[in-house]
Amino acid sequence: MALRWFGRFAILLTVVVGGPSAHAGDFDPARLDSDSEWRVIVSPYVWAASLKGDATLAGRTTDVDVPFSDVLGHLDFAVMGNVEATNGQWGVYFDGQHVLTSQDEEVFHHQLGLDIQTTILSAGAFYKVYEEQLGGVTVFGQPRRFSVEPTVGVRWTRLKATVDAGFLKTTKRADWTDPFVGLRLNADLNDRWTVNAEADVGGFGTGSKLSVNAQAYLGYRTHMGNLPTILRVGYRVLSQDYEGDDFTGNKFNWNVTQHGPVVGLSIRF
Repeated sequence: MALRWFGRFAILLTVVVGGPSAHAGDFDPARLDSDSEWRVIVSPYVWAASLKGDATLAGRTTDVDVPFSDVLGHLDFAVMGNVEATNGQWGVYFDGQHVLTSQDEEVFHHQLGLDIQTTILSAGAFYKVYEEQLGGVTVFGQPRRFSVEPTVGVRWTRLKATVDAGFLKTTKRADWTDPFVGLRLNADLNDRWTVNAEADVGGFGTGSKLSVNAQAYLGYRTHMGNLPTILRVGYRVLSQDYEGDDFTGNKFNWNVTQHGPVVGLSIRF
């Protein structure tokens, strides 16, 4: 039974993990204005991820192999998004996801309820170290560019599962914080289309042993009302290798790779 519960616990992470999925690397405000005025970019997104790996909860180890289709039948609530402030040369960002799933099962003629929550919060900064004009202009009236932006930040992950059997209720919880460093690349293909890629490496034994995040997007410039907007579709892979204890002192390991398509948009205010 513990393995079945843990399999449901794994489902939650298919839709969330912190990281720069919606960073302004997908929406470079320096392409819109040439001055150094500070701007805010809001980027909601959805990551339809599947999981593959292995994990240990309360001393029980199991394989994790969860397709995204399993998530939708148990999803109660999900919110994901990124907010960035930048002057076109450097900036800071905050990325957050919170997801709640629930499920009822009948075991030995008793109804069991399983509620799972995951919260991922990331914060960081970036700096544009290189920029080259590619010729021509975008539909936003600025030169087409290629740019390189190193990033640095921290990512906090909390996993929580509550089992309610009516006469007995128990909760398992674990959390950890990973520093990370990375790089973002942005290139304008023509006046409307742009490509963006980024990767970061973190953990280094301070939280997880190692975390690796990589993603790439194809973006299309348009307007929503009078607001410059980039519509975005891409693919993301995130691997976390964490070993530690939950809040009750039981062993908790999470060595899982998540991967899947991402859709979203970035709006400049």
